Amino acid sequence: MLEDLKGYVEQGLALAESWLLSPAAWSQFALLIVAFIAAWFASKRLAPLISRLLTPPEESDSYLARIRRFVLIFLPLLLPVLAYAFTGIGEQVTRSLFGSGAVIAFGKRVFLFLAVRALVKDIIQEPFLRLLGKYILIPVAALYALGILDPVLVQLEATTVGVGNIQFSILAVIRAVVFGSVLFWLGQWSNQQSSAYIEKQEMRPAMRQLSAKTAEILIFGAAFLILMNILGIDLTTLAVLGGAVGVGLGFGLQKIAANFISGIILLLEGQATVGDYVELDGGEAGTIIKTTARAMILETYDGRWIVVPNEDFITTRVVNYSDSGSANRYEADFSVSYDTDINEIPPLVEAAVAKHKDVLKKPYPLDCELRGFGDSGINFAVEFWVNGIDDGDNKYTSDVLFLIWNALKDAGIEIPYPQRVVHMKGEA
Repeated sequence: MLEDLKGYVEQGLALAESWLLSPAAWSQFALLIVAFIAAWFASKRLAPLISRLLTPPEESDSYLARIRRFVLIFLPLLLPVLAYAFTGIGEQVTRSLFGSGAVIAFGKRVFLFLAVRALVKDIIQEPFLRLLGKYILIPVAALYALGILDPVLVQLEATTVGVGNIQFSILAVIRAVVFGSVLFWLGQWSNQQSSAYIEKQEMRPAMRQLSAKTAEILIFGAAFLILMNILGIDLTTLAVLGGAVGVGLGFGLQKIAANFISGIILLLEGQATVGDYVELDGGEAGTIIKTTARAMILETYDGRWIVVPNEDFITTRVVNYSDSGSANRYEADFSVSYDTDINEIPPLVEAAVAKHKDVLKKPYPLDCELRGFGDSGINFAVEFWVNGIDDGDNKYTSDVLFLIWNALKDAGIEIPYPQRVVHMKGEA
């Protein structure tokens, strides 16, 4: 490789010497200068005009406005692109007059290199693409400008590295890394855009999540197939791999397959989704904070996480207290003294509890019921409905009991406590 590099350097020096001593080369140099000056004047006139025509109003957020703003990003490419175009015209003229245009063709490649450099330096802002442009695109453009890109590619193709019995050319490795990185980034970007679009649609949360997962699988699956095709790998070999995976699912991966299918069923039915408060058959209870292909993650009110396989939600009894934000009924028990006119209690308590901002009138209104006659007092309970779970951030029953206490105190009604009457016989 060093000997080849030395030969390329010697050829470059000889070519430069021939250009310096050739009148035709000097005329081409002059054409390059003229083309650059013409491009500079043209860009100075056109840039303000293009900017004025394409700049949309600041408050506009339509698709056309977004397209116009996107086109304006490429305005720094105007000068090198115009220089490249004018040089191409000069090359045609030179070849028609002198039959040679090596110098001006070199200048045209240099202008293309400057355009690529401006693209990476001034336009691309995404960190990954900028890194790729800095270490891949600019070096490739530099080699092309020097006219040695093809020999370098041939040398990289001829140089191989081995992993066991498998041989790879350095060019194939570079191609795999570059195209794999680009396809992964495009897949990630497409997945973000599709997820954002799906989130804006009106559908059940479970269906929205299933659609997002399906789009993600399709996007990255397509990216994988495209990468295999670019690398020249026969896609029919994937059939063998698919058969092996199928055998594995049938024997060793039964639980994983069952949990995966159960997760899809749960997403389709929407019986348990993120945000629901559920109680499992074993007594564990918590809020679903995340769903995966294998399991659901519950968070209890004491901060613990419980990983529950999806299959358990299908094959066992699960109580869902907040399916899609449905209302829940709670009761608050209290007692009054036997000296109280119990006919006054229901309207008094219902009016007091109705002041709570979270108590609902539907599906059923407040209901204060007489539950029985206790040892120390008359037992009542008020039933009320709220949207949410009475724990964690919400303390519905506690708030209702405060309202009942204050209402009974304001009305002068005694809240009983255990009392005993003791009769003494004989002298005290």
